[in-house]
Amino acid sequence: MRAHYDFSKMKSQKNPYAKRLKQPVTMRLDKSTVAYFKSLAEDLGMPYQSLINLYLRDCALHHKKLELKWVS
Repeated sequence: MRAHYDFSKMKSQKNPYAKRLKQPVTMRLDKSTVAYFKSLAEDLGMPYQSLINLYLRDCALHHKKLELKWVS
């Protein structure tokens, strides 16, 4: 191995698959919901957005459905 490598002439390329990995979305969440996930994520040592993504991915993979009953 060389002691020094010259990368100044190397052409860089962006990852062509980066845009397909995740899709940015805007969501409006309750402050208490965000606080809950931030607290949980801090305990786990991970970003809260990643934790929310993992939770939603698990719901999608297991086809979990929320049962709502509207009361008038």
